[in-house]
Amino acid sequence: QGARISFSGQVRNYQRTISQVVNLLGDETTAANYLSKCIYSIGLGSNDYLNNYFMPLYYSTSRQYTPEQFADVLIQQYTEQLQALYNYGARKFALIGVGQIGCSPNELAQYSGDGKTCVERINAANRIFNDKLKGLVDQFNNANSDAKFIYINAYGIFQDITSNPATYGK
Repeated sequence: QGARISFSGQVRNYQRTISQVVNLLGDETTAANYLSKCIYSIGLGSNDYLNNYFMPLYYSTSRQYTPEQFADVLIQQYTEQLQALYNYGARKFALIGVGQIGCSPNELAQYSGDGKTCVERINAANRIFNDKLKGLVDQFNNANSDAKFIYINAYGIFQDITSNPATYGK
């Protein structure tokens, strides 16, 4: 089983790689131009909720923070990580919101009374995070006219699939 690299670790790896890109392309201006054309697709938050916040036997975060406070902590970390990527040349970002993880098979098996009804307290926490992520996208777009940040509504996509399965062939 492979080890996970946290997003902070991935950002640090990216920062270390930039010097190699500069060396390969010849100078910082050429490297910056190249990096500004790349698309950085980033989706995080699911593990923070499923494998941390909603595992109270193993982690204390749900006792330390309300869902609102936990979303604030995640968004603050995300802000710093995105700023670091921006500072190292990233300019095009697709930020993927958290899906309806309260409807995932594991959560249904553990917390749903009938095994079919989505776990609303989990989905409610995900919506709080997603709303804050949308605000973060706006904040970065307003502060950085040379960059483009977009929000991908994974929650809404998943909701549409489960609400309209016939549209998707089921």
